[in-house]
Amino acid sequence: MFKRHTPMPDPTQTPAAPDAMAGQNIVCFARDWFETPTSNNHVMVALSQRNKVLWLNSVATRAPNLASGRDIKKIFRKLADFFAGAKQVRPNLWVYSPVVLPFPHSRWAAAVNRFILRTNLKILRRKLGMKDFQLWSFLPTVADYIGRLGESVSVYYCVDEWSKFSYVDGPKLAAAEERLCRKVDVVFATSASLVESRRPFNPSTFLARHGVDVELFRTALSDSTPIPPDLARLQPPILGFYGTIQDWVDLDLIAYLAKRHPDWSIALIGKTMTDLTPVQSLPNVHFLGKMPHDSLPMYCKGLAVGLIPQKVNELTVHMNPLKLREYLAAGLPVVCTALPEARGFSPWCVAADSYADFEQAVAAAIASDSPDLRRRRSESMNDESWQSKVDQTAAKVMQIKAQKCRKP
Repeated sequence: MFKRHTPMPDPTQTPAAPDAMAGQNIVCFARDWFETPTSNNHVMVALSQRNKVLWLNSVATRAPNLASGRDIKKIFRKLADFFAGAKQVRPNLWVYSPVVLPFPHSRWAAAVNRFILRTNLKILRRKLGMKDFQLWSFLPTVADYIGRLGESVSVYYCVDEWSKFSYVDGPKLAAAEERLCRKVDVVFATSASLVESRRPFNPSTFLARHGVDVELFRTALSDSTPIPPDLARLQPPILGFYGTIQDWVDLDLIAYLAKRHPDWSIALIGKTMTDLTPVQSLPNVHFLGKMPHDSLPMYCKGLAVGLIPQKVNELTVHMNPLKLREYLAAGLPVVCTALPEARGFSPWCVAADSYADFEQAVAAAIASDSPDLRRRRSESMNDESWQSKVDQTAAKVMQIKAQKCRKP
């Protein structure tokens, strides 16, 4: 009924000394720092423990929609951040919002952006004492900067099948990402399928699966951790999902569960950015809004099951959901749609192939859960910390850098 798979072996990742990368300077293209934390944030925070990091807020992956209030607000926020200069947000980690022309597929805009960014970076690096530096990118549209900013080694960290997002020009973005993969010194990708599709562009492509803040999410098991009032008021058992509620979340599946089980409460925690018609009128589906990341263990404590209700399509089959390891570190049983990266977490996570299978897995999880099982699920994440994952990645980067320096 449910297909269970063992984890795919990862021959490229071996235990690394915690100081494999120390004393380095890293300039990083990434999403906006102040948005909901993603793997971008977790990786760079881990690297900043022993290295200086200059985080460059989002360089556009699409042209802005001037009819969108959200895009207009983002433009003005980025301008304000630019004039404020680099802001230190953690020890060894600074955030800077470069002003660039937001036309990622325009050659003339790229030329202007290169000049602006190269000039600004020189000033910032001098100010921060970052002479020799590595250039990392979590964004697929920065090929024009590779090799032109003075970096000693370049890294592309691929976290999604970017060309399949509904709001981008897919073919152009795929071409831009291919150029990036071919130009950088090393590529990391967060799922086996992303590795397989990018390795033809760059033989130095390696798997770098997500980690988890084990200690933070394990607080869900503590008697002293409170359940937030907006969750505690709901009728148990409570099924929960947190994350941005986008068009890849299967709200028809949520509606199916809610209608079949009016005795279940379903809590959806996160910013809403899609049509809610399938679930809007259902009395046992509750939208709690976006919550701070460090409050999520409190919400996990009040849940009976952690849900990952992604649609299964060309975008999501390449996803490696961050929340899967977070749910498990919090002790939750997890039910996910049939995403390949979820298959390796049996028996703690069930990857369901149909709505009926998903429903049955949730019911079984509710019926069989216990404090002992929650403890064992959490312990299964002991070796999955972000720091250990990033140390492995960092060791590979330093190996590539050393090889590059030895070349005549």
